Amino acid sequence: MSVREILQIGHPILSAPAKKVEIDKIATPEVQSWIDDMIDTMRDANGAGIAANQIGIPYRLFIIEVGNNPRYPYKPTVPLTIVINPVIEFLTDETFASNEGCLSVPQMRATVDRHVEIRASYYDRDGIHQSQEIRGYSACTWQHEHDHLDGILFPNRVTDMQSFCSWSVFQQYQQPAFAKMVLELVQKWGA
Repeated sequence: MSVREILQIGHPILSAPAKKVEIDKIATPEVQSWIDDMIDTMRDANGAGIAANQIGIPYRLFIIEVGNNPRYPYKPTVPLTIVINPVIEFLTDETFASNEGCLSVPQMRATVDRHVEIRASYYDRDGIHQSQEIRGYSACTWQHEHDHLDGILFPNRVTDMQSFCSWSVFQQYQQPAFAKMVLELVQKWGA
């Protein structure tokens, strides 16, 4: 297990666009070890996803996994997904208000508008091109991680500064209503 330090908001690597991973390098021990380190680091921190630049690797790569996560009991399940050089396309103009946190912005949350339906094209861990449509709350997680690759953290997307709060305040006062909204979104869109 190789848990790396998670860079915090203000670090220059987090605010710079990441470089593409060369497709013929995906199978190399170097890139495969990046993926392993990302998985270990995300799981150790109870994250739902992590981008490579969050652990100091300035390349267009992120992972998502949501299971029985104590930080996100309301998130729908997403199997471990390795995403390399993603391109995201919004399928509709419909958005929803997502209350987000981030491993690089510890102990803070705020509301960000996210699209409800997206299409993601990317390469997986084996270098195979994938394309899938993601709907509902899971689309939020994909957009959040994709933003990291463009040097954007969720505070850059907050439109209502009054929505900023600590994790403890969110859990005590806002999480029940937010979890209900997520459930309704999942029921409507399936994820």
